Amino acid sequence: MLVWGQVVWVTTEEIHRLRTSFALLERQANVAALIFYRRLFALDPSLRAMFRDDIELQARSFMDTLATLMASLDRTRAVEELLAELGERHAGYGVRPDHYPVVGAALEGMLADVLGPALTLEVRTAWSRLYSLVTESMLRGAARVQPPGGTIPPPAARTSAPAR
Repeated sequence: MLVWGQVVWVTTEEIHRLRTSFALLERQANVAALIFYRRLFALDPSLRAMFRDDIELQARSFMDTLATLMASLDRTRAVEELLAELGERHAGYGVRPDHYPVVGAALEGMLADVLGPALTLEVRTAWSRLYSLVTESMLRGAARVQPPGGTIPPPAARTSAPAR
């Protein structure tokens, strides 16, 4: 069992389940990511405004980020910092703490759609635990850029989409 800061990280078995299931997702990467975004926008249509760029480009970025995460699962310190930096950037795009459960629900739905019967209880549990830890690290990173009043500034103008 690996430790992430003071939190118990995913087990070796869970890392194997995550990587194995991600390999199945990668075979249909574009479809999986587009399903994710379709679900995300269905759950919260207001989030669509945060994505000004081509959603297919964003979909590739999303899958690239997941691939980086999967490749780094056994290097918890590096992953924690990568995710904290991602949380900082997302806060700058206007992502709020209440968006994270919506993203988690969209991810879970996409996993169910794409993996089908390969999304066993054990695989679902590994993804759920991973997403909880991702959320924790990203929120920690977002807190680093929050002003003293505790609210995240409105989204800044940008020319490229955030990696989600």
